Amino acid sequence: MKNIEIITNKIHFIRNRKVMLDYDLALLYEIETRVLKQAVRRNIARFPDDFMFELTEEELKSLRSQFVTLEKGKGKHTKYLPFAFTEQGIAMLSSVLNSEKAITINIAIMRTFVLLRNSLLSLEEISKKVEDIENQLPDIYKILNHLMDKNSPTTDKKDRPKIGYKS
Repeated sequence: MKNIEIITNKIHFIRNRKVMLDYDLALLYEIETRVLKQAVRRNIARFPDDFMFELTEEELKSLRSQFVTLEKGKGKHTKYLPFAFTEQGIAMLSSVLNSEKAITINIAIMRTFVLLRNSLLSLEEISKKVEDIENQLPDIYKILNHLMDKNSPTTDKKDRPKIGYKS
């Protein structure tokens, strides 16, 4: 379960796609980022735009602004823009990086993507069911919303009569 959490935290949403960045993948594969990029460049025909793309300066700045932990100073940041790999691109990496570690990590990443997709589908199903119930019982739903509304006059504690024993 810990591997799934680690991988999930390395999945980003860029250009309306779930992707993992080259330096995160290199860390998981226990190789240098330059080695990963070199293997990809040697096999670039295997990585069309829907499998992998290079981030723009703007996207990288936006991504960096989300992470306060980046260190400042010479040599602390890559001088090349990172590659972002979609699920299909990550699957293709297993054919380019032919090691036991790459195969093991790729299996874990694929399982994580499937788990996330299934979770999203479950959430969509629950949302649909709640919407169906709302449509079937609109009056009850309105009353519940009214009662839950903090600004509603009926939920103002000052206006309510006290309940209990009065001396």
